[in-house]
Amino acid sequence: MEASQINHDFYTSEYVAEILDQTKVIALVGASPRPERDSHKVMQFLLDNKYQVIPVNPRASGNLILGQLCVSSLAEITQSVDMVDIFRSQDAVPGITREAIAIDAKIIWMQLGIKHPAAAKLAENSGLKVIMDRCTKIEIEKSNWTDSK
Repeated sequence: MEASQINHDFYTSEYVAEILDQTKVIALVGASPRPERDSHKVMQFLLDNKYQVIPVNPRASGNLILGQLCVSSLAEITQSVDMVDIFRSQDAVPGITREAIAIDAKIIWMQLGIKHPAAAKLAENSGLKVIMDRCTKIEIEKSNWTDSK
């Protein structure tokens, strides 16, 4: 599906499934070492479902989150990243999007409650796929996609 045809108020199950199928390595921006935080719970779910997850959080940089070495920014990641999963406030999204473009990520995923149409347009114009206001964990569970992983 062409980026210009994406309706960010509704994603087809095929679009979501295609993204989940393409994704192997996820940079989780806003990863928290605190087990009660949603980003921690989602990161655990993603790891349990065979994704490689790189936590990104400047305050936890150099420490392990769920056994994964945390980095302070996307620029510090030395391997290819498929998806940048954003657990940050809406005002942080444009900067994260520019970083994702700079590291040649393929997908921007904004978690529940996060929408930034201008950042989405910037990402799509740079060839990235975008999902806004959705939770990766919920979408994986809803699609039963994990059964085929």
